[in-house]
Amino acid sequence: MLRGARALNSSPATRQFVRRLNLHEYQSAQLMASKGVNVPFGIPAKSVAEAVAAAKQIGDDEVVIKSQILAGGRGLGTFTNGFKGGVHVIKSADVAKYADKMLGQTLVTKQSGPAGKPVDTLLIAKKMKLVREMYFAIMLDRTTMGPLIIACAEGGTSIEDLAEKYPEKIVKVPIDINKGITDEQAMKVVTGIEAKGDKKKAAEQIKALYNLFRESDCTMVEVNPLAEDPEGNLIAADAKIGFDDNAAFRQPAIFEQRDWTQEDPREVAASKWDLNYIGLNGNIGCMVNGAGLAMATMDIIAAYGGSPANFLDVGGSAKKEQISAAFKIISSDPSVKAILVNIFGGIMKCDVIAEGVIAATKEVGLKIPLIVRLEGTNVEKGKALINASGLNIISANDLDDAAKKACAAL
Repeated sequence: MLRGARALNSSPATRQFVRRLNLHEYQSAQLMASKGVNVPFGIPAKSVAEAVAAAKQIGDDEVVIKSQILAGGRGLGTFTNGFKGGVHVIKSADVAKYADKMLGQTLVTKQSGPAGKPVDTLLIAKKMKLVREMYFAIMLDRTTMGPLIIACAEGGTSIEDLAEKYPEKIVKVPIDINKGITDEQAMKVVTGIEAKGDKKKAAEQIKALYNLFRESDCTMVEVNPLAEDPEGNLIAADAKIGFDDNAAFRQPAIFEQRDWTQEDPREVAASKWDLNYIGLNGNIGCMVNGAGLAMATMDIIAAYGGSPANFLDVGGSAKKEQISAAFKIISSDPSVKAILVNIFGGIMKCDVIAEGVIAATKEVGLKIPLIVRLEGTNVEKGKALINASGLNIISANDLDDAAKKACAAL
């Protein structure tokens, strides 16, 4: 997911395709509250009845009803059933009506992509008296090689547009990962967001957000808006938090909350087989061993006028069953009109790849062109297996030849 914080401090040349754990707003709020961050009181609801009960528990005349999806821009989004807006301030008496139009529907936003995201949970939150909205985020910065706080005295919707038009309004404070956030740095952020209340209390909230980032192995903490109430208290009125998948063993309680329904089903299937897969929008499926070779394969496909349908690195120790699973995932994509298998056998043996490809091709009854380039360990065994398979597989001599044949096969 391309969240606002990444858009503020990245360029096409530095972005990478990575799969990270993201939590819903209500899950993030619960975690933030446990770390001492001020958040609005709210109750998640997965049915209309639960939403009505949550509103009654809050007990106010008005509540905020929020769709829970892993994408920004919810307030300006539109449901595929035509209902507009994924976030509303409504009368408590109207909760059932709104919940019925939102639950079980698909919300399309500026950041969700045209397919949108399913809304299986709503957050019924207490309506806060907020007088100002600001922006706050912490992310990992390549330039400073550590956490970077990004803040702005203006927040709410379309922070990316604000950053593009008025970059001077964005405050950036790099943090030394070894020293942690200092009082001076926290106060610099407080000054940058033009906090009107108690500056010391505001600085403590900034520190609490940083401690959340550090202690929970986050890759990003985004609070949009970070708001002020009439007394000047800072409140995290909305939040999105991303986590480093490599820290799953240290954060089991957090990773148990992963919502697989919000992720590409192909990527979900790949993760179960320990495959590095990212779905793209092209029409040539790629199965490669090694991230560098995978990127090079995607580049050369594009150079010859094709478009890669995925990034897929099967790694150096994949077994026959994993190769078969990878092949099935690629071929299940209806956009894929040809498949290019590009293997340089080192630790990964070419004959193991060949066995997996042959088994999967037979099982799925492949109807589209398949181009295979093998080189390295056991390459002759691999080629012999493919030749003896009786399958209609196009052989390629090198990467250049494979890319040409894949594009021509379209």
